[in-house]
Amino acid sequence: MFRMWAKLITNTRIVKDTVICISDYSLSRTSMVFQSLEEICYQFDLGKPIWLDSTVKDFKVHSKTRFTQDNFMEPIDFDFLEIQIIEE
Repeated sequence: MFRMWAKLITNTRIVKDTVICISDYSLSRTSMVFQSLEEICYQFDLGKPIWLDSTVKDFKVHSKTRFTQDNFMEPIDFDFLEIQIIEE
């Protein structure tokens, strides 16, 4: 099972969090990541973040990354959104 943990962080505190589970292994890892991120944005009522080069690099190396204000088109009311793959 593929599981991704998402956290909204404000002032070093977790404001909201969720875990998205996908059991459809016919999808590629990239598809599962994008599908999970879409579900996270829906649950948190956020616009989809933009994947910058630094975001992609962090995610490839650590299976974890942070989306800050630079990644969103609209203003956000939190410090960052962090996503992390916790099981593949």
